Amino acid sequence: MVRQRGFRNADEARAVRARGHANALAFAHAIGMAADYRNDPTAKKDVIDPSGDAHSVKSGTTKWQIFLYGRTRFETDDGFQALNGVGELLIHCLDTMPDTYEDYQRDKNAARRRLQTPMRELKDRFQRKALLRAFLMKSIFNGGEVNYLTVLHDVDERYHVFQNTEAVQLMGERFEVVNSIAGGPDSPPDQKVLFRVDGYNVGELEMRTDRQNYQKVRFNMIVPRIMALLLTIEPIQDYNDQVVMHGQAIRRFGRWAQE
Repeated sequence: MVRQRGFRNADEARAVRARGHANALAFAHAIGMAADYRNDPTAKKDVIDPSGDAHSVKSGTTKWQIFLYGRTRFETDDGFQALNGVGELLIHCLDTMPDTYEDYQRDKNAARRRLQTPMRELKDRFQRKALLRAFLMKSIFNGGEVNYLTVLHDVDERYHVFQNTEAVQLMGERFEVVNSIAGGPDSPPDQKVLFRVDGYNVGELEMRTDRQNYQKVRFNMIVPRIMALLLTIEPIQDYNDQVVMHGQAIRRFGRWAQE
């Protein structure tokens, strides 16, 4: 499951997770899964459809948290380690931070200046479209383990199904990758990697410096803008009155539905 944005407290986190599980279960029922179908709340694959393919089911109106990982994840996950140095650069971002949150608070600007170098290097790496696509496939679909991105769109209140490689291909083609600009005298440039479409931020790769998530890297996507991009994937075909298929999902996801 792609998680939602950061939470103010544990109660908010539980409520958002509960909504996410409910939406995944509603999608499973919408595609004809048994009434007693239950998804695994700890799994990355929110729904396994009758053909055995996995769906990451998402909703929301502001941001999706694609990942929020600390050092151990980047060190031990072979998928990140295989991304031509991207995993190591993400570890370097973490290494720019002092060991404790209190030390960071005492000299934020020193840490921010150190962070500029690996953030610039990440931006430069992502100019290679093949590497950008590989990063997106790993981040969103766990390297292809998840077959579909399935979104409960808040506008029409229907589930839209996008095939993984087609979604990644589109994002890779359209994303312009840049660093953030200075936000003021206490916020130097090059603190984030931004993924932009037509001049607007669609995704953000950043260090978390709040106490709760200190020394973690977060990758967010802005829901209205990424959905505007994904909804350009055609052709479009109704699966039923609750589910819409886009592009290659029609042939693959829709085939068993026709049987």
